[in-house]
Amino acid sequence: MTENQEAVGRGRLSVVRTDTDGITVLSVHGEIDYQTVGALTRAMSSGDAGSVHRVVVDLSQVTFMDSSGVNALILSYQAATAGRGWLRLAGVRGAVLRTLQLVGIDSVIPCRPTVRDALVE
Repeated sequence: MTENQEAVGRGRLSVVRTDTDGITVLSVHGEIDYQTVGALTRAMSSGDAGSVHRVVVDLSQVTFMDSSGVNALILSYQAATAGRGWLRLAGVRGAVLRTLQLVGIDSVIPCRPTVRDALVE
């Protein structure tokens, strides 16, 4: 098992990336909007070119997400599945869950209650 942690972002959003056994777990804290989405986008897109991307995004500490975050998740999901990988969301709740439900993402991208549940699927 190899593990690599990296913190990305500052201000109202932070993203901690942990790579373990070929799966990337992104622990996101704060608010995701047009000003902060770049940190999430960079964390979701970084990786080895040509590798299969398997990503779990832990949104349990995210208090707000606008359409910028929704679009970033959709683009990351499309990129992952195009490369025979996957994207799963974990710990989505409150206003963020409602936002994802309103646009129907929860029926496309698997949403699990915890990171552990997202990893074992």
